[in-house]
Amino acid sequence: MATGQLFSKTTQALFYNYKQLPVQRMLDFDFLCGRETPSVAGIINPGSEGFQKLFFGQEEIAIPVHAAIEAACAAHPTADVFINFASFRSAAASSMAALKQPTIKVVAIIAEGVPESDTKHLIAYARANNKVVIGPATVGGIQAGAFKIGDTAGTIDNIIQCKLYRPGSVGFVSKSGGMSNEMYNTVARVTDGIYEGIAIGGDVFPGSTLSDHILRFNNIPQIKMMVVLGELGGRDEYSLVEALKEGKVNKPVVAWVSGTCARLFKSEVQFGHAGAKSGGEMESAQAKNQALMDAGAIVPTSFEALEAAIKETFEKLVEEGKVSPIKQVTPPQIPEDLNSAIKSGKVRAPTHIISTISDDRGEEPCYAGVPMSSIIEQGYGVGDVISLLWFKRSLPRYCTKFIEICIMLCADHGPCVSGAHNTIVTARAGKDLVSSLVSGLLTIGPRFGGAIDDAARYFKDACDRNLTPYEFVEGMKKKGIRVPGIGHRIKSRDNRDKRVELLQKFARSNFPSVKYMEYAVTVETYTLSKANNLVLNVDGAIGSLFLDLLAGSGMFTKQEIDEIVQIGYLNGLFVLARSIGLIGHTFDQKRLKQPLYRHPWEDVLYTK
Repeated sequence: MATGQLFSKTTQALFYNYKQLPVQRMLDFDFLCGRETPSVAGIINPGSEGFQKLFFGQEEIAIPVHAAIEAACAAHPTADVFINFASFRSAAASSMAALKQPTIKVVAIIAEGVPESDTKHLIAYARANNKVVIGPATVGGIQAGAFKIGDTAGTIDNIIQCKLYRPGSVGFVSKSGGMSNEMYNTVARVTDGIYEGIAIGGDVFPGSTLSDHILRFNNIPQIKMMVVLGELGGRDEYSLVEALKEGKVNKPVVAWVSGTCARLFKSEVQFGHAGAKSGGEMESAQAKNQALMDAGAIVPTSFEALEAAIKETFEKLVEEGKVSPIKQVTPPQIPEDLNSAIKSGKVRAPTHIISTISDDRGEEPCYAGVPMSSIIEQGYGVGDVISLLWFKRSLPRYCTKFIEICIMLCADHGPCVSGAHNTIVTARAGKDLVSSLVSGLLTIGPRFGGAIDDAARYFKDACDRNLTPYEFVEGMKKKGIRVPGIGHRIKSRDNRDKRVELLQKFARSNFPSVKYMEYAVTVETYTLSKANNLVLNVDGAIGSLFLDLLAGSGMFTKQEIDEIVQIGYLNGLFVLARSIGLIGHTFDQKRLKQPLYRHPWEDVLYTK
C-alpha cells in the first residue's frame, strides 16, 4: 500500500467502459481547478478505437479511445490511475489486467457486487506489488484542486459549495460515497475544506481500508487533521484502533461509526452496503465508537454532534498555529452545455432540420399527425401511408387505391429494361443489395421511367391553354422536344400497353373527372397518325391521371398541384414501385448463384 499522496494536479487516468457524464464531470473539475491538461488521458472501450469528443472548459477536445488495456497503457505511459466502470461481471478481470500493467498505480472499481473471491485476489496482488485498489462499490476519491475520480463529489455546484476546487487541510475517508458528499459539505462549513477524500466502498472486502488511508494522510504534510466515517459491520475500524494505539497516527482523528440505531431493531438489519451488517457485538456501531474513543480518536456522542467535533478540533489547530489561513480563490465559470441551457430557458438555439410529415417524440410515431396505432386499427394501406407522408393529408380511398395500382403495375417490367439490367449485372458482380438496387435506380431519368413529371407538366400546360393536339405536338417538335408520355419501344396501335388500359379503366370508373387523361388520349390519336408506336405509354397515363386525381379530389390548390409536379412527386411513384422489382432481381440472381456477367463480344460493333 502506498504511504503518501496518491494524486496531484498532473495525475492522469485511463477510463474503462466509457460513460459520458462521469468523464465530462472529471474534465469540468479539471477546468475548475485550473489544470493545464485534462485528467483523462485515454478511454478504453473493448473492441472499439477512435476518439471521443468532450469539453475541456470552452474547448472541445478529442480523447483517444483504445480497444485494449495494454494498448492504452502503452500509448499513455504517464497515466497511472485506472478508473473501472465495468459491470460486476467483468470488473475483476479488467482490474487485474490493469494492475499487471507497470504504469498503473491506482485502480478504482466502481461496480458493486464483485465476487468476494475475485476481490480477495485483487487485494492480494495489489498489496504484493505496492499498488492501491479503491473499491469495489465506490464512487472513488478526490484531491481538492487537483484530481477526482468519476462522479466523486457530484455536480459542479456541489463541488464549488464544498470548496473542492482548491485544497484544504482535512483528510477524509469513508465507506460510503453518498455520505462522502454530505461530509465534504460539512467539513467545508466548519474548516478550510478537504485536502483529500476517499470512499473505500461498501462491499465486505474493500480493496483498501480506512486505516490504510489514515496512515497515508498522516504522512502528507498538507493534511493537518483526519475525519473518518465508518459503519456497522465488519472489523475494518479495528485496524484503525490498533494504529492509534500503536502511535502510528500523530494527527487529530475525528471519527464516527454510523448504525447505532441497529439496536432498536429486534432482528438483524442490512443497511444498504453489503458490508453494513452486524455480525456480533464487536461489529456494532457502539462497540466500534467506544474502541476508537479509547484509542484516542475524537468521537462525538452522535452523528448530529460530528460537525461540532470537527469544528472544535480544527479551531484548536488554528489556535495552536498548526493551520495557516488558506487564500480564497474564485473558481472559473464552467460553460453550461447547450442542451441544459435550453431546458432551463437561458438560451435559445435554432434547429437544424425541419420536419412536417412525421413525429417520433411521443409514445408512438405519427405520420402527418396520425398515430401509428390508428393507421393499423383503421386498416390503412400503403397508398394511405404514402398520402400521409407525401401529401400530408388523408386522401379519399379511390386516390390511395390508384396510388397502389400504380405501384403494382410499375413494380417490374422484365429483366431487359435498363434499370433491371444494371441491377442484375451488379448483383452478379457480388455486390450487396443496396449497391445492386442503387445501380438500377440511377438509370431512371427522362429516357427510362422518369418522364411522369414531364408528361404531367406538358399535358397540364397544353390542356389548360386549350391547345389542340396539333398545336401541342407540332409546337413541341419546333422546340426539339419529344412529347413525354408518348411512344414505346415495343407497344403500338395494335399491341396496346395493358397497364395503360387498366389505369384508364379504373380512373373512368372512380375519378370524378378525367379531363387531363382524355386530353392525353386525343394527343395519342394525333401522334398515332404519324407513327404506329407513338402510343400513350405508362408514364403518360400516370402523369395525366395524377393531374386528374389532384384536381378532382378538391383537396389541392392550383399552386399545390404545380408544386407537386415541379418537385418530382410523380417520378417518386415510379422510383418507389420499381425498387420492388429491382430488389426482386437482386434476390433472384443471388438465389440462382449467377456468375459475373460479361457482355458477349458478338453483340458489340467494333469500329473505327
